[in-house]
Amino acid sequence: MLSWKLVLAVGRRPSLWGEGLRTLLAVSPQQWWRQRPFLPLPDAEYTTWRLATAHGDASIGLDAPELISYLEWRKRQHRPLRRV
Repeated sequence: MLSWKLVLAVGRRPSLWGEGLRTLLAVSPQQWWRQRPFLPLPDAEYTTWRLATAHGDASIGLDAPELISYLEWRKRQHRPLRRV
């Protein structure tokens, strides 16, 4: 689940703001703006499944260093390939 700790961790790293937003929109349900609370929040079932596959146990949760590492990895994956 998205927490203020995670938001603040990304907030302190402006270089990850774009990737954080892209990731949030990627994991949010389609047409999230039509359902309360009208925020692009990941589906709880998806979040539970994702944490269970990452840790083997969904109750472990997501911590700030892990989120930052994940966003940095995603950002590297989106870099265009350089031709030599």
